[in-house]
Amino acid sequence: MSIDFATIFPDEVVANSIVRDVELPGGAGTFALITLDNGLDHTKPTTLGPQTVTRLGEALDALKTRAQAGEIVGVGITGKPFIFAAGADLSGIGAVTELAQARAIAELGHRVFTKFGELGVPSFAFVNGIALGGGLEIALNCDYRSISGDVGMIAFPEVFLGILPGWGGTWLTPNLVGPEKAVTMVIENPLSQNRMINGKKAHELGLFDRLFEPADFLVQSLRWAAGVISGTEKVDRPEVDRDESTWEAAVAKGRAVADARTGGYSPAPYRALDCIAAARTNDKKAGFAAEDEGLSELLMSEEARASLYAFDLVQRRAKRPAGAPDKALARKVTKVGIVGAGLMASQLALLFVRRHQVPVVMTDLDQGRVDKGVAYVHAELDKLVAKGRLNSDKANRYKALVTGSTSKEGFADAQFVIEAVFEEMSVKKQVWAEVEAVVSEECVLATNTSSLSITEMASELAHPERVVGFHFFNPVAVMPLLEIISGDKTDDATLATAFATGKKLGKSMILVKDSPSFVVNRLLGRFMSDMARIVDAGTPIDVADAGFAGVA
Repeated sequence: MSIDFATIFPDEVVANSIVRDVELPGGAGTFALITLDNGLDHTKPTTLGPQTVTRLGEALDALKTRAQAGEIVGVGITGKPFIFAAGADLSGIGAVTELAQARAIAELGHRVFTKFGELGVPSFAFVNGIALGGGLEIALNCDYRSISGDVGMIAFPEVFLGILPGWGGTWLTPNLVGPEKAVTMVIENPLSQNRMINGKKAHELGLFDRLFEPADFLVQSLRWAAGVISGTEKVDRPEVDRDESTWEAAVAKGRAVADARTGGYSPAPYRALDCIAAARTNDKKAGFAAEDEGLSELLMSEEARASLYAFDLVQRRAKRPAGAPDKALARKVTKVGIVGAGLMASQLALLFVRRHQVPVVMTDLDQGRVDKGVAYVHAELDKLVAKGRLNSDKANRYKALVTGSTSKEGFADAQFVIEAVFEEMSVKKQVWAEVEAVVSEECVLATNTSSLSITEMASELAHPERVVGFHFFNPVAVMPLLEIISGDKTDDATLATAFATGKKLGKSMILVKDSPSFVVNRLLGRFMSDMARIVDAGTPIDVADAGFAGVA
């Protein structure tokens, strides 16, 4: 069956495989270097759509001919600045309506990427930036790999999206670094809020042979490649443990993670684990065939369709939220006030100080509560240092930025004040009356209310136009959604500041109407009322729960 990929992916941003010859140092010979480049700046990452992959295959075919003629001694591939390849182009997946189309996508990646091992000369991946999914699989299909020390995003996000690494990831990874590390990369990390690793960690795991400094990364990589080709550089890789019990234990651990994170209702991680388990005895051809089957079937599943649609929607909305005013109207925020010092308020303080890196002042009714809130932030920063996710200098700087008081006088020079107090209208109104008496007329007053009317909350203030709903979900640092609610009198400058503030916090924002419970809690209420109605009608709770989970 001939597949017209241009029809399925009409909006593909095609990246070219630009080939240039490089004379390797030490007289090692002529080296062909491919650069994947979509012609756009680094804010538009290179993705791997069908035309991009096809063009890469054509470039590799031409280089194989040159290698056979003795014109080149090696082939390398790298990316444009800061980007290697940010995974497959998912824009056309919704137009894939037949299993044969999905199968063609899976087979195309394997057919092209396998060419890196069939050139007749050594192949190298010089990973200079983001390498996700198919981008990482390009590297793994090469004979040798180097990575820059400043790369911050290496991952297989596929099972997070309802599919599996289908262009070599589930076979190549365990056969390179062993099953336990493969399960970490393919299952644990994506199911942990799509966790990424950096270049240093990827090198430590054994995914890359060399780690070079970013300042002269390409020069060092070419020098290393020359050494490998001439035989002066040795690449030693630990032998993978082939013991059956080792693989079974790793896969069992992965299944436990999948059970805990998905409740057993998402087929993708289990299908990926099946491929990893089989990789112990499968040869490459059989391993890639298993990936073809798994990826094509998962691409047609309802879970993957819903997940990929939601991912695409969130990505587009996060970049350009519907209804957001002109960002030029946003006011600069150099100080933040937080009313409250309980758990929610403390989480907000931690997020603001890490993302905005400006002074944050917390207030509460008594000094004991204030001290407890500030201590929480300090303790969480210490935990991040202990985990290696934050250096001690930054942690100390952030700690110095977070202060507390029983007085709201510290809000006087703040541009953004958010409250996280008891969910009672009279309490909220009292808080804002006290804050308004202290802050400037342009200070944004943001409420973290989950259901109360923004319009009513602002109704007794002198400047109701600067009150806006700013509703987070718990835990604040993890949950990506932020509901921004406009009251009847909220002005565009306030909304623009709210959106700019939320963007800097790294949240996916939606503008919602000032209606009871807004969007998320209204949906939750609907689900809960339906569940109550079903149970009241006599359905056992476990049966009703299984029905909501989609279990037959």
